[in-house]
This record gives sequence, structure tokens and C-alpha cells, in this order.
Amino acid sequence: MKVLVLILVLVLVLDWSEAGLSLNNVTSFVCDAQTLEQVSFCRTSHFSLRRRCGSRFSSEFIQQNKPVHLFVQKNSSESKNSSESVRGKMKEARLLHQTRNDSSDPRSSSSFYERYHSLDDIYLWINRTSQDNPASVTVLLLGSSFEKRPIYALKGFYDHNSEMKKILDSFDVFVLPNRMWRKNRSVSPGGRCVGVDLNRNFDANWCTQGASSSPCSEIYCGSFPESEPESQAVANFLRTHKDLVQIYISIHSYSQMLLFPFSCSREQVPNHSELLEMVEEAAHKIRRHYRNNYRYGAGAETIYLAPGGSDDWAYNLGIKYSFTFELQDTGRFGFLLPPSHIGKACNEALLAVKTIALKVLQKTQQDQD
Repeated sequence: MKVLVLILVLVLVLDWSEAGLSLNNVTSFVCDAQTLEQVSFCRTSHFSLRRRCGSRFSSEFIQQNKPVHLFVQKNSSESKNSSESVRGKMKEARLLHQTRNDSSDPRSSSSFYERYHSLDDIYLWINRTSQDNPASVTVLLLGSSFEKRPIYALKGFYDHNSEMKKILDSFDVFVLPNRMWRKNRSVSPGGRCVGVDLNRNFDANWCTQGASSSPCSEIYCGSFPESEPESQAVANFLRTHKDLVQIYISIHSYSQMLLFPFSCSREQVPNHSELLEMVEEAAHKIRRHYRNNYRYGAGAETIYLAPGGSDDWAYNLGIKYSFTFELQDTGRFGFLLPPSHIGKACNEALLAVKTIALKVLQKTQQDQD
């Protein structure tokens, strides 16, 4: 294997030399094509680069699921633009592939739950599911987003699985779907940057260390706590039902973590040991059933300080079983997890939800006895 690697390196150096390039003035970027659209774009981009740099590498070597390095001159005025263009187009092609559907009815395909979907398809799924199952699914309108799109919550019932039936016989479960954005779409003062990180917008040590007051930051906390209609809708719903809600779980991607308060400070919550026991058991079950490792613990201790989170705010409201799940993966794909991984990610999250819900139910019954 070492010989093969050395030969490949030598061939690349020879190609650069014949093209009038040297190791000192060459930069590279990776085309990791996972879809046919990305393969096509990489080949087209490489053809253009060949004409400028004289590379003898054949575009036919660019294939699906086989990362390749493309090379351009560092000092070329087109170098930075070329690499950024390829990265941007690759991301765009991946997003298009993830959200593409083969039918106007997204449930008509057997792979519906193994693909990403547009917001319109999510709304269609919500409407069709509630219409087809009026006895087991109820839809509630919580509010609207900055773009005036409705924010729905689904209340579900289930009787085909003993564990789920036990949970749903004991709890009312509400699910609030979301899609893709880290920040919402509100326009900042001056209109230069878009969006507020909604998980920095709740009144839990708001905008302290771990958040930013800069509208262009990915962790911008907003102009004041609950400044955004999305966080207002969630907070108002929880305030209205705070005496009834026992468990609050905020599900994000990515990092593979099961977290509990606090993330807004390094202070330990009074029931730290109890929450730690719950996420530890959930992580062990995920590893046993799906051979995947999840870190677990209090947010600030396990990852970093993150003030303004909904889980910390819900805990301070009185919901003592508040959690944040960070789903797959640990960074290879990041926010753009391939559709083929969706099923496993969902099963891992569901196993963690069931584990925690059953532990809370057991604790509640013991306290009543």
C-alpha cells in the first residue's frame, strides 16, 4: 500500500511539472460527488480547469462516491473563485438531491421516510396524516414564522407497539416539525445579514458568553429574548401548558450527543444525577442496538456554553426533564447528512425518547406510590 501511495504522488508531481506548475504554487480542493448531478458538475469544472492549467488527469476518473482532488494555481486570479464555486455548487446539488421528490404525493414512495422534503411536502404530510387518521393525530397551530408560514404541532396516539402504547397512554406527545435552517429568516437592523439563532433567543442567560450580538454571526442571539416569532410561539405554548408538560426535548443536528441543562452556565441543576442517569442509559441502548456512540451530559460540560437555549429556558420554567438531542453525525457530513442515514438517525432518536419517557413514567409512578 505504501508503494502505491508513493507512485501516485510521483505521478501527480510529474503532471504538475509538465503543466508548468510546482508544489509551491499549486492548491487543491476535493470533489466528493455523491449524486449524479455532482459528478456532472465536477467533470465540467475539471474540464475548465484542465484548459487553464494543462492537467492530464481524465475527467472520467471523477465518479460517484469517489473523492478526487482538483488542482489550480495558487496565484491564479481564478483559483479562489474556482474552488469556492465548486464547493458552493456541490452543496447546492446535494441540497437539490436531498429535497427532490418523485411524486406530488410524498407518501406515495416507499422511501418517503428516507429522504429530505420541502416545507410544502411537510405541510402536505401533516394535512394528509391528520385527515387519514383523525382518531390518532391532532394538528395545532402555534403561530407563524417570520415569513408568515404556519408553525404546527402534532399530537399523536399509537396502539401498535407496547412501549409506545404505554408512553402515549400516559403522556400527551406533541411534535413540532422544523426544516434545515440554523437561523430563522428575519432581517437584521440595517438589512446586511439574515436570521437569528433561535437556540440563542430564549431567556436563559440570554446573549452572554457563547452567543453573539452581531447579526452576521451564526450564533446571533437577536435584539432581545423571544424577539423572534418562532421562539415566541414555542415559549407561549410551553407557558400555557407548563403545569402539564413533564418532558421537553429539542432535537438538533449534528454531533451525536444527549444533553440536559444547563448549557447557559456551568452550574449543575438540582436533579443533575437523575438526568445524567437517563441520558447515560439512552446512550448505552443506542450503542447496543445501533453500534453508534453518543456523548452525554450537561450541555456546558459536554460541549460548550450556549446561552439562550429552549431546553434551559423550559427547565427554568419548571419542566425538570428537559433535553437536547444532537443527531448524527460527528462531522463528516455535518448538517447535510445523506438521505441513506436518515432511518438510522431517526431510530436512534426514537430509542432515546422512549428510554427517557419510560424512566420519567417509572419515576412518576414511584413518587405516587
